[in-house]
Amino acid sequence: MAEEDTVFVIDDDPAIRDLVACLLEDEKIEVECFASGEAFLKVCRWLPRSCAIVDMSLPGFDGLQLQAELTKRGILLPIIFLTGYGDIPLSVRAIKAGAVDFLSKPVTSAVLLASVQAALIESERLSQHSNKTHAAIALVANLTGREREVLRLAVEGLTNKEIARELKISHRTVEVHKTRIKQKTGAATLLELARLYDSSSEPGN
Repeated sequence: MAEEDTVFVIDDDPAIRDLVACLLEDEKIEVECFASGEAFLKVCRWLPRSCAIVDMSLPGFDGLQLQAELTKRGILLPIIFLTGYGDIPLSVRAIKAGAVDFLSKPVTSAVLLASVQAALIESERLSQHSNKTHAAIALVANLTGREREVLRLAVEGLTNKEIARELKISHRTVEVHKTRIKQKTGAATLLELARLYDSSSEPGN
């Protein structure tokens, strides 16, 4: 695992925190420990390769409430839940809300490390996707209002003539706008433009 990997451990049991921290540090993973969800939320951040191991039964904010608060803040941090008892409905709720794994205590080192590795890979994927989305937003934001209209209609499948008729402009003007759109975004094909537009229009952007 890369040295920049970071795992946040949130558990009110100091023995569990120490045990998990020692296990991860032996794997050259940076670890930050917290005794409560509230303490973690004061300093939480999203790193390119990071995840959180969260006790489901925390004082104050429980595990699911902490997960919901992170989502609300737009912090897409992969979460591995640890619980002292098996609860299928609870695990289903956690996974549906985006948790990477739901493990019961005691958990073996091999199982926990495998889960952490999966969470770190997911974190990297989310980071790359976020970077592409923000890049797409910046490129589309650089277009003029009319260029964005032309882009939207082109992505919807309208021909140049149909776009011209819809916007009450000439066919030649549509072609000029499309050329400028491609120059500004670096997109060479309609498919690339469609992907760019879709990324910039994702919910929450």
